[in-house]
Amino acid sequence: MNQRLKKFAIPGLRWTVGVVVLLESIHFTLSPSAGRELAKAGLPHWIRPALGGSEAIAALLFLVPAANSIGGYLLLIVFTIAVAIHFLLGESNVGAIFVYGMAVVVCTSHRNNAALESSHDR
Repeated sequence: MNQRLKKFAIPGLRWTVGVVVLLESIHFTLSPSAGRELAKAGLPHWIRPALGGSEAIAALLFLVPAANSIGGYLLLIVFTIAVAIHFLLGESNVGAIFVYGMAVVVCTSHRNNAALESSHDR
């Protein structure tokens, strides 16, 4: 693989996933329709800002190189809760959440592997 492309691939994936998740979490938090869906399902009103806000914070941490791992693990927790809520609502269209989760795993593990490899080179 081209070295320039290889060097760009994981950071590009991290930024793409981080920004998309950040924008979607803001939309979810501010969307009246999401609030109505959750209220119709009988969930309390605080769920939407709590879940959307924590997802936005986790996405921001995921974008910061020094906090990438922490943000990644927090995103995986939020994604797990989101999948559970979707299933509680009777929705099974959670494929995108699984794709985002796997992209987070790839980016987080790549950063951890790169740190390990550089420490072994010394």
